[in-house]
Amino acid sequence: MASDKNSNRRDMESLTELTELVTVLPRGGYLVQSPVGYIQFGAPPETIKDTMGLPLSVPQIFVLPGELFHRQKGISIAELEFPIYYNFFIRKKRTTIIGTRPQIAKLIRTLNEAIFGPKDVTLSKDVHPSRKDVLIPDIRKEMKYFGGAFTFKDLVGLGYLHNNRFSYENVDITIDDDRDFDVYFDDKKVAHIPGMIEYKPKFRIGKRLPEPYNPPLFGVTCLGPSHGFDPKENTSGYIIWLNHNGVMVDPPVDSTEWLENSNVNPKLIDSIILTHCHADHDAGTFQKIMEEGKITIYATHTVINSFLRKYAALSDEPVTYLSQLFMYHPIYLGQPVFIHGGEFNFFYTLHSIPTIGFTLKFQDQSFVYSSDHQGDPEVHKELLKLGVINKARYEQLKDFPWDSKVIYHESGIPPLHTPIKYLNSLPKDVQKRIVVYHIATKDFPEKTDLTLATFGIENTLYFKTKPPQYEKMYQILGLLKHLDFFDSLPVTKVQEFVSIIVEETFLKGTKIIEKGTMGDKFYIISSGNVAIESEELVTKKLASTYEYFGEMTLMTDKPRAADVIAETDVVVYTIEKNKFLSFISNTEFEVTLQRLVENRENVIWNVLQASPIFTRLSSYQKTWIESILQPAAYEGKGVLLEEGKLMDNVFVISEGDVFVTQHGRVITTLGKGDFIGAMHKIQRKEPADYTFTYKDKISLLVIKKDDVLEFVNKNPGVGMMFTYDYCKGKQC
Repeated sequence: MASDKNSNRRDMESLTELTELVTVLPRGGYLVQSPVGYIQFGAPPETIKDTMGLPLSVPQIFVLPGELFHRQKGISIAELEFPIYYNFFIRKKRTTIIGTRPQIAKLIRTLNEAIFGPKDVTLSKDVHPSRKDVLIPDIRKEMKYFGGAFTFKDLVGLGYLHNNRFSYENVDITIDDDRDFDVYFDDKKVAHIPGMIEYKPKFRIGKRLPEPYNPPLFGVTCLGPSHGFDPKENTSGYIIWLNHNGVMVDPPVDSTEWLENSNVNPKLIDSIILTHCHADHDAGTFQKIMEEGKITIYATHTVINSFLRKYAALSDEPVTYLSQLFMYHPIYLGQPVFIHGGEFNFFYTLHSIPTIGFTLKFQDQSFVYSSDHQGDPEVHKELLKLGVINKARYEQLKDFPWDSKVIYHESGIPPLHTPIKYLNSLPKDVQKRIVVYHIATKDFPEKTDLTLATFGIENTLYFKTKPPQYEKMYQILGLLKHLDFFDSLPVTKVQEFVSIIVEETFLKGTKIIEKGTMGDKFYIISSGNVAIESEELVTKKLASTYEYFGEMTLMTDKPRAADVIAETDVVVYTIEKNKFLSFISNTEFEVTLQRLVENRENVIWNVLQASPIFTRLSSYQKTWIESILQPAAYEGKGVLLEEGKLMDNVFVISEGDVFVTQHGRVITTLGKGDFIGAMHKIQRKEPADYTFTYKDKISLLVIKKDDVLEFVNKNPGVGMMFTYDYCKGKQC
C-alpha cells in the first residue's frame, strides 16, 4: 500500500517543467507560455497547486473561461482567490484577470466577499435575543487590521475583452465563432484554447476500507490536513462522527468522491458546519448541497449570508433560490447548538474575515476547534495596545479552552494563522492533547509533543466515551429520517415504525431474496451493501445504508423480479408485508409506489443507468423518477423544445438521435440516456436555451410539467443539477 500512497502523492505535486507551448493542467485549465509570462485559461479549484513548482511559479495572468460555474459539479472554474493571495502576499505581485465585462463584474463581487469579507458587517444578528450578556467582537476593526492598507486594485488588475479581443504588449487573445480562444504572438496564431474548462479532481485517497465504514459513537476523520498552498497534501476539512452520524466541517472540494473511494457512504453525513468563506473552506460546501437529499448547514447569519452572496455571483442564481437548496440552522453566540447529541458552543476567532470556531461536549468528552485563527498571545497584546480589540475581547482570546480533552488547532502561514512555534511552546501536557491541522508537513517541528493531523478514513481518531442510553433508538430513528419519503411523518407514525421493524443480519454472499419467490418483507439497509441482480438489467443495482428494497412485490402480489445478494456483511431492518402496507397507507410513498407499479419496466432502469445525471440520485429519488417517466415514440421530423419558448416537459432518450441547436448553429447530437431540458427552468418559468429536433424515429421517456414541479419542489438541489452540458466541452 505504501507504493500506492507514494504514487498518489506524486500525482498531487506541482509541475516542475513545461515541454509544450500549451499545457493541460492536471486539475483542469490550460497554461500558455508567452512572451509576457504564463497565461492560464480557467482556474478550477486548487489549480494553484499545479503551477507552484514551475520555473515562473503561479501565473500572474488569468483568462476567464466561457462559464465561471460548473453547474453539474457545483464548483467555480474561475477559482482565483488563492492565486491572488499567493501572488500578492508571497510574491508581492499583482494578478491580472481578463474577461468580458459581465464576467468580471461577477468575479469582483465574489472576490471582494472572500478577500475583504462582508461590506457592511455587524454581528448583532448573531446573538440570540434572549442573551444580553454575550461579548460581540468588533469584527470590522479586526478585519481592517488584517486587511491592511491595500485595496482591490493593489491585488488585481482587470483586462476587458473588447469586440472579443484583448491585447497585452505583443500578445493578443481573441474569441472565435465557436466561443473558443485563439492566442497570437506578434500577430501570429500560436494556440487554440477551448472556451469551456474541464475539471479533474486530484487528491490523496489513503487506504480504501475492505468493508463499508461503520461510523463510531464519537470520532474525527481528517479529509485533508493542510492548506491551499500545499501541493503535496489534501486541503483542510474533516468529519466529526457523533452518535454514528457525520458532521462535515468546511468540506474540501470532491469530499463526496473522497468518501466513496474510501468506502464511506456519503449519506452518513447529513450536516455541515461552515466556519468562513475562504475558498479552501467553503468550496466543497456548495458541491455537497447540490447532491441528493437536503443537508443542514450550521453557520452564523453573517457567514451564511456571505456564502450565499459569493455563490450567487458565481452561479448567476439569486440568493433566494440558492437558500432553498439546503436547510439552514442559525448559530448564535453564547447559545448552545445540539447536533446528534453533541453540545456545540461557537465563538468568533481572530481572522481576516468573519470566522467561527467551537467547543463540543459529548458524554464525558470535550473537544475544541480553533478554526482559522491568529492565536499568538503577542499579537493579541499588540492589538490591545493599538485599540483594535478591547480588554474583554483580549481576555476572551486569552482564555482559549486549552483544558479540552481533544484540541484540534490550526496553524499556518502568518499573519492570519497561529504560528506553529507558539503551539510548540505550550506545556507538554497541553501539547499531547493538540492535533495540529491546516499545516504542511514540511512546516511541522521534528521535536514536539504535538500531533500532526493525518488524513484518511483508516486514521480516524476514536474517542472512548460512555454510550448514551438512547444510542440504539437514535440509530433507528436516523434510518427513518434518512428515508426521504418519510421525512415529515407525524409522531404517531414514528411510534408505529419503531413498533413494527425487526433487525436482521446477513453474512457476505448470502442470498437475501431469491428471484421468483413471493415477497413477505420490506427491507431497509442499516449498514453494508447489497446487489440486486436480474437478467433483464444491463447492470446490477447496488444499494447501501439508508436505501431499501423489496417494495414492488408487496404492492403487486407478483413474484420477486430479482435476486438480492449481500455484497458485504449486512444489517437490515425489515417490516412484514401487512404491517408495511398499513404503515404506508395514505402517504406520498404509497402514491409513488402505485404509480411505479403501473409504469416500471426494466427498460426504464436500463435507460437511466446509461445517463450519468441519474447516478447521483438517492434510491427514493430514482424510484420517484421511474414512477413519473412516461414512454413516448415519435416518427418523421419534429421539434421537442424550442429555444426562447417555455418548456412543458423534459425528456430522457431511450433510442434515436436528438439534434441540439442554438441561434441556428448546431451544438451537438444527443443519444441514449441523454437528458433534454432543465427542471429548474420549468420551475422558474424560464424559456429554453436550445432547440431540440429529431429527423427520424425516436423513443423517449417524458416527465410532464406538473410532475417536474412536484419533484423539484421537494428536491431543489437535484432540480438545479438536472440540466445537461449540451456543448460537450464547448462554450455555447
